[in-house]
Amino acid sequence: MRLVPRSLIGKTMLAVAVALIVAQAISAVLLYRAAEQRRDTALLNAAAFHLVVGSAGTRGVEGREARREMRRMQGARSQRRDRGLPRLPRQIRYTTQDAAPLLPGETRHTDAEAMIEAILSSQGVEIAELVVAKRPVTSDPVLAAALERRPRLRNALAERQELFVVGLRRDGARDWEIARVVDPPREGRILGTLLLQTAILVAVLMVLLWFVLRRITRPLGALAESTRRFSGTGAPEPPLALSGPDDIRRLIAAHNAMQARIGSMLDEKDVMLGAIGHDLKTPLAALRVRIEGVENPRARATMAATIEDITRTLDEILQLARIGRSEVASERTDLGALAASVVEEFEDMGEPVTMEQQLRIPAPIRITWVKRGLRNLVTNALRYGGSAEITVLREGDWAVLRVEDKGPGIPEDRLAEMLEPFTRGEASRNRDTGGAGLGLALARAVAEQHGGTLVLANRAQGGLRAEFRLPTG
Repeated sequence: MRLVPRSLIGKTMLAVAVALIVAQAISAVLLYRAAEQRRDTALLNAAAFHLVVGSAGTRGVEGREARREMRRMQGARSQRRDRGLPRLPRQIRYTTQDAAPLLPGETRHTDAEAMIEAILSSQGVEIAELVVAKRPVTSDPVLAAALERRPRLRNALAERQELFVVGLRRDGARDWEIARVVDPPREGRILGTLLLQTAILVAVLMVLLWFVLRRITRPLGALAESTRRFSGTGAPEPPLALSGPDDIRRLIAAHNAMQARIGSMLDEKDVMLGAIGHDLKTPLAALRVRIEGVENPRARATMAATIEDITRTLDEILQLARIGRSEVASERTDLGALAASVVEEFEDMGEPVTMEQQLRIPAPIRITWVKRGLRNLVTNALRYGGSAEITVLREGDWAVLRVEDKGPGIPEDRLAEMLEPFTRGEASRNRDTGGAGLGLALARAVAEQHGGTLVLANRAQGGLRAEFRLPTG
């Protein structure tokens, strides 16, 4: 199972979805940090409010003025209406004692101390010492005793686990003023809202993106299929209809024009090759008749062999040039039976050609061309190795026609070169030893015409292995 799609529409939709999810994740982190900052600010403002108002008293003009001034502090008015900050009883949220509020083993929150110090200093409070600690609700002695006496308060604080305790000793004072603020539970609705929002955005965007990309990929798919058919057969294709965005329309128009020009050039090439074949074979036939008047039998045989060599080379050149223009339709054929028929042909001529196994592997092929390519491989093996062994096997979605010999093989640095036209493993022009150098090139052209490849490799035990690899689909 592929996790990453291979199509353009799939890759684009996956990239957009991933980008959107990453953007939403970053947004969620930023919103969470902002919410936490607002939450901490609300807690510290509430603690400072209790310290200032508690010290001024809750009655009289001084108390009212202190409360009015604290309500002007940043966020104080909104924080008093914040449902997330439950109000403790007045005798618990503000108390005094003669020692610092730190319990054994507790750690001071220096960042919170700095923020509260700034708030209190802005209100004219002269600070001698300031301590901020965070502890479980049940660990605070004052609040724990109140919870034992007040069941309703215990129920109200059931979901609150943490308590901020702020201790202040003013300049010239001996007692500590203690403010307690309950730390509310984290807000869980933000994450759920963002997840729902992300799901809706991804769903809506994917639907819209699919329709847009479909309008682009549909003409591209038709263009790719037309190009594949034209490259496989060279047969003229009807021009594609212009569709899609302007860029795709221009691409299709350019493809139609290019295909028309290539088709015209291939037609001209076929006409030229036909004329060359006719113009050369006619005088060769005439020469073949004339050499019959040569009295020297040895000279006459040499001339006849030379004419036959030229004729066969000309035929191979014409066949190689026409492979890409074959108008014969592919037929689903059993490659095992096809290879067996080629083996029988050579056996009838007394050649040492054997077949290891005959598997039934159907594949869409042009029978005449595949037979010609396989014959060339067998002929090459017989010429250089003295014998040929054919094996038909399947490797995944590929059918392999393997021809092996026991000859000298080919130097590793020349394996790729041997697939080029007019390249031979033996330097002479003698067809019995070197040939014209077109057999492997023609076999490679046949394999590529079917969407396959021709692979050459030296055997470990000596000799050459040639594999005709064809797709079965």
